[in-house]
Amino acid sequence: METATALNHAPHHPVRGAELRTGARTAATDDARATSRTLFATLATLEEGTAAYQFVRNRLVELNMALVHFAARRFHNRSEPAEDIVQVGTIGLIKAINRFDHTRDVAFPTFALPTIRGEIMRFLRDTSWGVSVPRRLQELRLRLARARDQLDQELGRMPTTLELAERLQLPPDEVVQGLLASNGYCTRSIDLPGTTADAGGTSLVDRLAEPDSGMEDVENYETLRPLIAGLPERERTILALRFGQELTQSEIGARLGISQMHVSRLLRQTLEMLRGQLTCEN
Repeated sequence: METATALNHAPHHPVRGAELRTGARTAATDDARATSRTLFATLATLEEGTAAYQFVRNRLVELNMALVHFAARRFHNRSEPAEDIVQVGTIGLIKAINRFDHTRDVAFPTFALPTIRGEIMRFLRDTSWGVSVPRRLQELRLRLARARDQLDQELGRMPTTLELAERLQLPPDEVVQGLLASNGYCTRSIDLPGTTADAGGTSLVDRLAEPDSGMEDVENYETLRPLIAGLPERERTILALRFGQELTQSEIGARLGISQMHVSRLLRQTLEMLRGQLTCEN
């Protein structure tokens, strides 16, 4: 109340006025965080589903809606209405409130923002396609997305195609189709400026005639293919498991019945031989 009175009666001064507004926002934010901490402590003592629990949780939602608007600004250029994005972000905020443990040494905004962003991204990922894709592949893409999120949490890394196929009990080629179908989601116009540092702000259509640095990789691959085909079966298997299925050397050793050190030695020797043959070919 005193802050509002001071603002109303302060003499008009552009710089000083901006400082007062910034100070008022900072004070309001600090008050909201302090109140949120008190409400979280209260919420922990209430039984879920009761009127008191709902009242306290709704108050926490009101106090922390700024987090939703902050997260939603990242997606302002999407075709979906801003109101829908905010609504979905609010669902993420509620989930974060339900899961938050106020006894841990973690600030609620730090905990909540990933949940809010994740909810918005799932909504955007699941609502539209840039090109016509069969319904079967649309549904498969959603299953793959959920499986990929689960395996990412369990493994601490992105899962391979074979791991996704095993989780969903699907043939690997069907999983590949679903992953390729994901490319039909949310296409961008070739006239839009690039967003990466490499693009330098130029549009895709302006870069279509530029030399493709990836062509050298294609040439190397075509040169390597007959060289790999000429390797002994065990060395080919090690390369396939290491670079195709992305297994660790220990996992490869367990599968082949040899030690990790032996796998490392064979892999190093094979790569050195291929590198030497590739250099001779070039």
